[in-house]
Amino acid sequence: MRLTDSVPISLDLTLRSGQVFHWEHQADGSWTGLIGDTPVRVAEKNGLLDVSRGSLALAENYFALDHPLEEIYAEFPRDPMSAEALELCRGLRIIRQPRWECLATFITSSMKQVAHIRSMSLSLRKAFGRPTEYGYTYPLPEILAASSEQALRACGLGYRAPNLLATAGIVARGNVDLDALAGLETPALLEALVKLPGVGVKVANCVLLFAYERLDAVPIDVWIHRVLIAMRRGRGGTPAQLARYARKNLGPYAGYVQQYLFHRARVSSK
Repeated sequence: MRLTDSVPISLDLTLRSGQVFHWEHQADGSWTGLIGDTPVRVAEKNGLLDVSRGSLALAENYFALDHPLEEIYAEFPRDPMSAEALELCRGLRIIRQPRWECLATFITSSMKQVAHIRSMSLSLRKAFGRPTEYGYTYPLPEILAASSEQALRACGLGYRAPNLLATAGIVARGNVDLDALAGLETPALLEALVKLPGVGVKVANCVLLFAYERLDAVPIDVWIHRVLIAMRRGRGGTPAQLARYARKNLGPYAGYVQQYLFHRARVSSK
């Protein structure tokens, strides 16, 4: 057992909140999965992260234990919906994801619910990844670029298949360096991402938040669209108007607020 020191986390909330889709919950309460291609087993012990398989430092970085949650919470909006989301989701952390894995996964997420995204992700891993103790690695862009649209459609991707194939090719050929993009300011990074096949503004904001740690990024999907309209007392708006409202009203950690509101909305709908 390697237990983190006084840094709280809720693994269940974090791993069930629609950020990643390949972790498995075990009968003993632990979670098994891969960080990149490294097998990891983690559990929550008295609100702290326990790492029994894999690198403690790797897990601490992946689960962003350096994010100052109390400082983030102090910046949450004071409206009732945000306050309820904060109360429900304390300990949920924004995961620091591998960039290609995050980009590719959210290209396949378009117009799909969490369960469907997970199914596609696992199918892609099994078809093109490398087997490990805790499942299959996410396929490298070179592997997917060398596949075919038909093979990707066989993993359930539907119309998303050509977009993933094309973007994998762009990355594999070095036409876009995902690590180099990290040096761009957020507006320029957003502009670079939306040029990739299958990447619209919503997917780009997911990648900004989960892969590039732009904690003010707000992905607006159907859940957050409804939440923002409710926060605006029923007044509608275009996606651009809702995005401006979110940037203005959700604060400097708007991405965290969004993720808490997203999870609250999904839980309350069941």
